[in-house]
Amino acid sequence: MKHLTIKTYAYGAALLYAMIIGLSFMFAKMTVAIAHPLDVLAHRFTLSLIVVSIPIVLGLVRIRLSAKDIWRILPLGLLSPVLFFAFQTFGLVTSNSSEAGIIQALVPVFTLILASIFLKERTTLAQKLFMLLSVSGVVLIFAMKGGLVSSSSISIKGSLLLLLSVLSFAGYGVLARPLTRKYKPLELTWVTLMTGCISFNTAALIRHAYSGTLDAYVQPLSNGIYILALAYLAIASTMLTTLLSSFALTHLEASQMSVFSNLSTLVSIAGGAWILHEPVSGYHIIGALLIIAGVLGTNIKK
Repeated sequence: MKHLTIKTYAYGAALLYAMIIGLSFMFAKMTVAIAHPLDVLAHRFTLSLIVVSIPIVLGLVRIRLSAKDIWRILPLGLLSPVLFFAFQTFGLVTSNSSEAGIIQALVPVFTLILASIFLKERTTLAQKLFMLLSVSGVVLIFAMKGGLVSSSSISIKGSLLLLLSVLSFAGYGVLARPLTRKYKPLELTWVTLMTGCISFNTAALIRHAYSGTLDAYVQPLSNGIYILALAYLAIASTMLTTLLSSFALTHLEASQMSVFSNLSTLVSIAGGAWILHEPVSGYHIIGALLIIAGVLGTNIKK
């Protein structure tokens, strides 16, 4: 019974993770319309690191990490957020959102492959088919939305960068799985956020120093809309989701957790319809049913 309760919490964490990520796309659009993507990432991870460090500094929560422990967790932070966001950001420069959405849907597939190789995780044929069903739901939505992305509009460079971002995120899920057995979710979160904060601030400041626009680094922080959107991205979509995914991966297999990422597409559509009053078509509903069926089927072993 206790094991079942913990599993329920793990599924709840994975579901909440998908919901937060799904709504983050709207807030991300708001921030990049005001500031350069690198500045947004720098501000985002600075704020998230400050917030997660408050209970640690106040002594409310203790983390016990040696230099050896930090070096062991560091590759996790390099995979995500550093490489994942870097490849995704620059990949989107030459790619459209439909292409990005379709490639992003491949995360569960790559996670399944990497988990079977490195973690020796085993899935049934039915689970594999349900995972592909979930992927097909995402592909259907973005293909219909983008008018079946034509070959003439596809950028090989952009697609390659987006594919590398997917591989980075799949690698993060696989590497996090054994680390969650040794370290607490907060410890993993603190190190990965620190890695992102240092990396993106360094990149942003070098860019501004080279172009002589250091004042532009802090200029967006005077915009109220930017601050509100940034707060959601930093606290909910970065800090909280890292904690949730770390907790979920403690009790769920990497392949089971990864398929929840496709639910974020469904949440994004629902959020757009509710908040931005964007139209919902029949293919959205069909795609949503495929995604939900795929997620449920992947996580039911018997």
